[in-house]
Amino acid sequence: MAPGAFALPAVVPIAAIAAAAVALVKGGPTQPAPLESVNTPFSRVDFSDLPALRRYVARDGASLAWRAYAPHIGTPKGCVVLIHGSSASSASLHALARAFATAGYAACVPDIRGHGDSGLKGTIAYIGQLEDDLEDLIAAMPAEFVALRRTLIGFSAGGGFVLRFAGGARQQLFARYVLVAPFLHRRAPTTRPGPDGWVSVGVPRLVVLAMLNAVRVRAFNHLPTIAYALAREVREELTPQYSFNLMRNFRPHDDYRADIRGVTQPLCVLAGADDEMFDAHQYAAVFDEAGARVVVTLVSGVGHIGMTLDALAIAAIIDAVKVAGVEPSTGLSQEKKGLQVNGL
Repeated sequence: MAPGAFALPAVVPIAAIAAAAVALVKGGPTQPAPLESVNTPFSRVDFSDLPALRRYVARDGASLAWRAYAPHIGTPKGCVVLIHGSSASSASLHALARAFATAGYAACVPDIRGHGDSGLKGTIAYIGQLEDDLEDLIAAMPAEFVALRRTLIGFSAGGGFVLRFAGGARQQLFARYVLVAPFLHRRAPTTRPGPDGWVSVGVPRLVVLAMLNAVRVRAFNHLPTIAYALAREVREELTPQYSFNLMRNFRPHDDYRADIRGVTQPLCVLAGADDEMFDAHQYAAVFDEAGARVVVTLVSGVGHIGMTLDALAIAAIIDAVKVAGVEPSTGLSQEKKGLQVNGL
C-alpha cells in the first residue's frame, strides 16, 4: 500500500474542527440597518408617567427588574403579566399596561433577563432560565397582586415565549394566556419567506452551536447568534444581540406544535391584519392544524408594533382578558368593530 494511504481520513476531522472553529469565531450575526416600522412608532409614546423599576430576587440570587401598574379602581378585576418583544424592555409595553390599569387590572411588566435592567444584556445562563425567572416573579409579587386571577400576555417573541410557558409544566400559574402577534417558528406558515429586515442570524455559528448542544457541549452558548435592526441611538438602552441561550429560550420550542397541544388553560391569539412581520392570516390555520380550538382575532388596519400602541388593538387585548373562560366559537367568522374573529 502506498505511503500516506491512511492520511485522508485523519485530515477530514481536523478540517471539520477547523471549519467549526472559524464558524464560532467569525460566523456571528451582522448588525442590520435600523427598521423604521419598529423604531419610529415609540417616538410618539408618552412615557412621562412610566412607573419606576422595582426589583425581585431570582433563585440564582440575581436582582431582576419589573414595573407595577396599580388598578385605577377599588376592586381589581385581575392581574396581567405582560412580556415584551425581542430586544425590548418593560417600557415598550407602557401604553398597554397603562390601559389595563385604567380598565381596572393590576399590571406587572418585567424586564426579561438579558433585557433592560435585568441581568447581563443579551444573554442568560441556561436555556430554561426565563421560565424559572417568571415563576420567581410570581412568588415575589405583592400580596394584592398574587391574590388576583392572573393572565399572561406576550407580544411577538414574548408571545412565543408565553406559548412555550403555556404548554409547559408550570402553566397552572396563570388562569389564561393571550398571544399578541406571536413568533412561532422560522418554518411556521406565519413566517413570511425571505428576510424581514428586523433580524440578522449568524447561521454558521448557530449551526455549530446546535451541533455542540446536541452532544451537551454548552461552553460557547454565550456567543451572539442573532442581531436586531435597532436605531443606533437606542442600542445601548435596548438589546441589539442575543446569545444562543437567550435566542433559544425566548421563543417556543422547536416543536411549537407540541407547545400548542400542551396547553390546557384557555388561550387566545390576536394580531394586526396588516402585520408586516408575520402573516397574521395564517395563525388560525396553524392552531387548527395543531389540534387546538383557539379564538384568533385580527385587528383591521393595524401592523405589528401597532398591536401594543393602537387604541383599537389595545381595546381588543383588554376585551380578550375580560372574556376569560368563555368557550371559543364554532368556526364562524364575523366582523365587529374592525375585528375579524376566527373560532377554531
